[in-house]
Formats: sequence, C-alpha cells, structure tokens
Amino acid sequence: MPLYHYKALNARGEMLDGQMEAASNGEVVQRLQEQGHLPVEAVLASEAGSASIWKGLFKPKPFAGERLVQFTQQLATLLGAGQPLDRALTILLELPEDEAAKRTVTDVRDAVRGGASLSTALERQHGTFSRLYVNMVRAGEAGGSMHETLARLADYLERARALQGRVINALIYPAILLVMVGLSLLFLLGYVVPQFAQMYESLDAELPFFTRIVLGIGLFVRDYWIVLLVVPALALWWFDRKRRDPVFREAFDGWLLRRKFAGALVAKIETARLARTLGTLVKNGVPLLSALGIGRNVLGNRVLAGDVEAAANEVKNGVALSTALARGKRFPRLALQMIQVGEESGALDAMLLKTADTFEGETSLALDRMLAALVPLVTVVLAVVVGFVVMAILMPIYGLTEVIG
Repeated sequence: MPLYHYKALNARGEMLDGQMEAASNGEVVQRLQEQGHLPVEAVLASEAGSASIWKGLFKPKPFAGERLVQFTQQLATLLGAGQPLDRALTILLELPEDEAAKRTVTDVRDAVRGGASLSTALERQHGTFSRLYVNMVRAGEAGGSMHETLARLADYLERARALQGRVINALIYPAILLVMVGLSLLFLLGYVVPQFAQMYESLDAELPFFTRIVLGIGLFVRDYWIVLLVVPALALWWFDRKRRDPVFREAFDGWLLRRKFAGALVAKIETARLARTLGTLVKNGVPLLSALGIGRNVLGNRVLAGDVEAAANEVKNGVALSTALARGKRFPRLALQMIQVGEESGALDAMLLKTADTFEGETSLALDRMLAALVPLVTVVLAVVVGFVVMAILMPIYGLTEVIG
C-alpha cells in the first residue's frame, strides 16, 4: 500500500504531522476521524516532499536518534526487570525534558491503560515511531518476549545511528574544507586581484595573456560576487524541490548508482541498511514478505527500493530472496552470496545480520579511504589555483623590474 503524509488537529488543538499506509487518501481521512482527529491534509508521501530535509533540521521529532535509543533500552530494561508495561511507561515519563516527548509517552501510556496494545499505541503517534519500530513491537507481543524484542530493536537503532553518523562525519570535514577554499578564492579574486588590476592599468603595461584572464576573472568576481553566491544557493533550492518529483528522484538515484566510486559506496550503505533491517525483523518473527515491505521503505535510494519491491513480488511466488534480489544486478554480489548461504543453511536471519556487519565495515573503510584521499586532493587543487593566480599577478612585476633595471 502507498505511504501517505498527513496533517490533522487533535482534541487539544495541536497540529499532528505524520505518515500512514493506506489504500487511498480517503482511507487516511477516515482513520484519522475514527481516532478523534480533524484531518487537514492527506497526500502521497512522495508528493509531500522529501522536503522535510529543512523541516527536520528545525523541527525534529519528539523521539529520534539518541533519545529513541535510550527510550527503547530503558523500556526493555524495565520490562525485563518484571515491571508492568503501564508502570514502566509511567517511570519513563519522568525522564525526557522535552514537553513534546513527555506528551508522546503520556499518550502511549494512556492508550495502554485504555486496553490498547503497545504496538497500537505507538502506531497512533502519527509517524513518531517508524513502521519498522511498530512491527518489531507487534512481533514481540505475538511472541511473548517483549523485553528481548526491545533490546534487539535498541541494538538495531544504535547500529543504524552509528552508520549514519559515520557517513555524516566523513563528509563534514571535506564540506567545510571546500567551503573555506571557495571563500578564500572569492576573497583572493574579488579583492586582491583587482588591486593589481588598477596598478597595471595606471602603468599601461603590456600584460601576458593568462594575466589578463586572471585580472578579468578578478574584476568579474568583484563586480558580481553576489551572483556567485546566489546562483549555487538557487541551484541547491531547485535540486531540493526537484527531488520531490518521483521521476527525477529515480533518474538521479539510478545515475548515482552508475558512478564508479559513489555508486559502489551507496550500494554498500544501502545493502548494510537493508540487511540489518531484514535480519532484525526476521529474527524477531516478522514474516519475510512483511520485512521486505518495511525494508524497502528504509532505503534512501529509490532504484534499490524498487529492486526490493520487485524482489518481494518474486518471493511471494516462491523465488529465493537471493535470486530475486540478483535480478536487478545492483546489489553487491558478496551480499547475494551470503544471503544464499543463509537460505540454504536455514539461518537467513543470522546471515543477514552478518551481511550487515560485513558491509558496515566495508562502508566505514571506504569512507576512511575517501576522506584520506579527498583532503590532500582539495589541498593540492587549492595550492595549484592559488599558485597560478599568484604567478599571473607577479610575472608582469618581474618583467617591469627587468625593463627598469
């Protein structure tokens, strides 16, 4: 079923913003009304905007990242110690300092006290808890091992967060370096070079061709520096808007996968994410087809998500998972071979988790190598560009000195 993004007002007049799987937007509206909410908007998640990149920066979810991991670990510990569910939630209610998080825990506790299961109470929190989270809890309720399920879920969330953190941390330094290089060049070309242009113009000196080019660039930067800042900002804004178009997003993701280095890195990251999700769900008793439906939604690359969706349809018809995933020819061969071994040995969940460990390690190694190569490369490029500019500016001075001498 498609995923819908909705907005609704609850009984307290607060705006709820979340996601829900449904056959149509009419079903979303009906389900929201049954929960006592006033629907405001219900559109396909792909149309609502993966946009929320900027929104997520300034309005994070009540439970996300480290806070969600801690909540899950603490709930698992309390349940493992024999505390009743509503008592455990009451204890956890005192821990978060954020008012939105406290309201979320209060709503979950009240729903549980009203007779709802924990998975149902979490599902009513309007997208705060992911489908994976809710389905893991539901499987734990069916299997009667809630604290073990939550412990596995906390481990999954911690590993997923660590992988995301490694990717972000690997890109922060090169991004800062590129920004500083760009600003340095703008200063050099927009302020320093024009000073020499005025001097050479007053001397009426004959300048080499490449010096005239550098001086022309410097004058352009001085006069139109705002354009050089606005155009990239507009390009980023356009790209962010365009990413909401499913056709463009799929075409871009496919192009990215075909790039020699970036494609291999994206494939490894997504393979680790998919394998960790499937392994955790299957180990917890979630059927493979349901796990594939959830796993598809945790992938950021639309093309690979499409391959998983196609694989789910084939698995439904009796095809082995490794064979079905191999049809798209995009997932790494090693991952497919490991999954095949897991299927043949009857230990698919363990082999999926092993696959995740393997590709998380390869991702970390690839990121370290990229960082080790990128920083010296940017430094060399900066040195070459600055050296070229300095030579272009100083060469005429040496020529004038020889003529005067």
